[in-house]
Amino acid sequence: MSALHIEGASARVDVARAATEDQLIENYLSDEHWQAVAPVLPGKEGDPGCRGRDNRLFLEAVFWIFRTGSPWRSLPPQFGKWYTTYTRYHRWDRKDVWPRVVAALSHNGKCDFQYDKYGLRFAPCDEIGLAERARNDADGRQRAAVGQLVGV
Repeated sequence: MSALHIEGASARVDVARAATEDQLIENYLSDEHWQAVAPVLPGKEGDPGCRGRDNRLFLEAVFWIFRTGSPWRSLPPQFGKWYTTYTRYHRWDRKDVWPRVVAALSHNGKCDFQYDKYGLRFAPCDEIGLAERARNDADGRQRAAVGQLVGV
């Protein structure tokens, strides 16, 4: 078998692998959600300083990291360079951009992310609902126990 034939097979495998990885990367932001969040992002037309190249792709990259729990170095190349994304994420964190992003998505019905004292985190709607229900149930049991002690 010639070296050219082996190289051609290797290139086909790389193309097939890249196509499969593209299919595995699911976009998080619908057009409607993007329209809601875009105005609160820095680096858009009219902002001072340089513009962000692709804020939507950057958000998708950050959301992919937090949804999958992967380390930054594992960011798929379709999202760009991992270190650039990592650096930009931390710059936005220092500028308090993430609470505005979460608020814009929550206002629009998309609530899979939260921002608290620990920073941005992935918390699917179901988990948020379960945690809130558990808190409410615990509060209800606590109030009932206090009511029984007082004789109400």
